[in-house]
Amino acid sequence: MDRFRALVVDKTGDDVNVSLDRWTPDQLMPGEVTIRVAASSVNYKDALAARADGKVVRRYPLILGIDLAGTVDASDDPRHKPGDAVLAHGYEIGVAHHGGYAELARVPADWVVPLPRGLTTRQAMAIGTAGFTAALSVERLEHLGLNPDRGPVIVTGASGGVGSTAVAILAARGYEVVASTGSADAHDYLRELGAHEIVDRAETSRPSERPLDRARWAGAVDAVGGATLAYLLQTTQQGGSIAISGNTGGAAVSTTVLPFILRGVNVLGIDSAQMPLERRIAIWERLADDLRPPRLEESIAREVSLEEVPTVLPRILRGDVQGRVVVRVAE
Repeated sequence: MDRFRALVVDKTGDDVNVSLDRWTPDQLMPGEVTIRVAASSVNYKDALAARADGKVVRRYPLILGIDLAGTVDASDDPRHKPGDAVLAHGYEIGVAHHGGYAELARVPADWVVPLPRGLTTRQAMAIGTAGFTAALSVERLEHLGLNPDRGPVIVTGASGGVGSTAVAILAARGYEVVASTGSADAHDYLRELGAHEIVDRAETSRPSERPLDRARWAGAVDAVGGATLAYLLQTTQQGGSIAISGNTGGAAVSTTVLPFILRGVNVLGIDSAQMPLERRIAIWERLADDLRPPRLEESIAREVSLEEVPTVLPRILRGDVQGRVVVRVAE
């Protein structure tokens, strides 16, 4: 491939520009594995990367896209042979290393995951970083003893990528799932995913001067942070756990030590970006098996081309998209 299409963000002074360019392979960064990209997806971090104030991009110009899936084009690593179906996400992809919004990608071999049997590249990108984070959250919660008999589990930011996938996974595993969202239009969608109850975001982010409130939740998947995490700390049951992976509601949290020392609440930080390869592969194998989100194809809100991605990014930031957006990269 002498030249390939790439969606590139560049910065001049304080201005950021996103454009569809044609690059040559020698413009890619070093790496042992070159991949012909078939599909990618749109995540919240991708939308931040396209903004001057997003504070996630660490070099310019940069090919956007923190997810990618396709087939190996060339490899200097015996683990990955030409023609192998693979995926990659996290690490530096799409923030400091050229990402998946391009027909060709080159990455270190230790970032490459074999595509699990039973998943197509399109389905893998319907999961993507958001779904991987949701699955990791559920896995960590269950590792600390969460099970359906313990009581209801709340998912905040439930209409977003992490939240909606977490609702689907938890419901399929038999949990009573309570979904928190600020979008009235998302209620029917969340019930279709398996949510037992919907609560308004205003309730889960309300300020309270009480360090502890009525214990309600056996566990929580929180993609919001801020005042919502403070609420969850006040209302999680004895020995319950909160898996936190986002800060769309703010990075600062006002709380006390009482949820920790009187109820033994656990806060689990979910960092999917820097997870070692062996564990990453294991989670993806489970995503194709017992942690597979039901109705994967139906979870795709839209499938867009590279040209259409810039119109979707601001909608993701506004929370206007329910479910996942898959990017069709290969022509």
